[in-house]
Amino acid sequence: MTYSRILGTGGYLPERVVTNADLEAFVDTSDAWIRERSGIEKRHLVVEGETCCDLAERAARLAIEAAGIAATDLDLIIVATTTPDQYFPSTATILEQRLDIHGCPAFDVQAVCAGFVYALSIADKFIRTGSARHVLVVGSETFSRLLNWEDRGTCVLFGDGAGAVVLGATDEPGIVVTSLHADGAYKEMLQVPGGIGNGDYDNNRVTMKGNEVFKFAVNVLSKLVEDTLAANRLTMADVDWFIPHQANLRIIQAIARKLHLPMERVVVTVADHANTSAASIPLALDTAVRDGRIQRGQLLLLEAIGGGFTWGSALVRY
Repeated sequence: MTYSRILGTGGYLPERVVTNADLEAFVDTSDAWIRERSGIEKRHLVVEGETCCDLAERAARLAIEAAGIAATDLDLIIVATTTPDQYFPSTATILEQRLDIHGCPAFDVQAVCAGFVYALSIADKFIRTGSARHVLVVGSETFSRLLNWEDRGTCVLFGDGAGAVVLGATDEPGIVVTSLHADGAYKEMLQVPGGIGNGDYDNNRVTMKGNEVFKFAVNVLSKLVEDTLAANRLTMADVDWFIPHQANLRIIQAIARKLHLPMERVVVTVADHANTSAASIPLALDTAVRDGRIQRGQLLLLEAIGGGFTWGSALVRY
């Protein structure tokens, strides 16, 4: 039987760094307020002319190099993003052209912050069914372009960046199992109200009911982790590293407490890049792989939740 395995990882953050102190100059906030409520210390933001695909390309090339393959070995490209370069073509096809690849399928996935887990699940199924042998999965966001910089409840929480993995076919499970969910009944908690379809071009900024999102995220993600482990006859003791969506340190800590998981086994990078939506999990994964924390053979548990709501998990043998 054919399975998929992560062959290489990559990550990229824009060069422009904006600290909490920098935000104090034009947002009604403070470094202490942001740190206390989110654990965020800084974020990386794109500059004018810098696109989602620019970030995706940098992360993708690093992942391809780490995987030890050529870009032309790829059979499929999936980009998870909420902030594509254009309405069409997809950012994935633009990335395909940048990598000088011609002919393989390429498409975007839009599940907001859960987008990378969604894309990873899709890629895994392509490999398991024999439809692909090497798949590039990228989470890339220029989320700062969706923010209202006068809304201190949202603008301080997000940043831009990209993370990527290359999956390859293998005889033993690497992606052990994925679990995806969604419920549109909660969309008003976290959304961008405007859009092409409803003709509302003015309301094109993020709105969020922070307290409600916090409670929903902690409850849903804790249950998701418990269900994922139970379905595979595992406990948190079997998991070497928990890699959650890097949205908010308080959410991460609350989930860890509910799972009786010491923070020493949680990969946390939110302080350095804030919430980068679909890019946050692959960025955290790449960081922990490159600094040596994550070793081959270890069991990883990834989970994320995104506006809509969408949520999902992936149990991964690295």
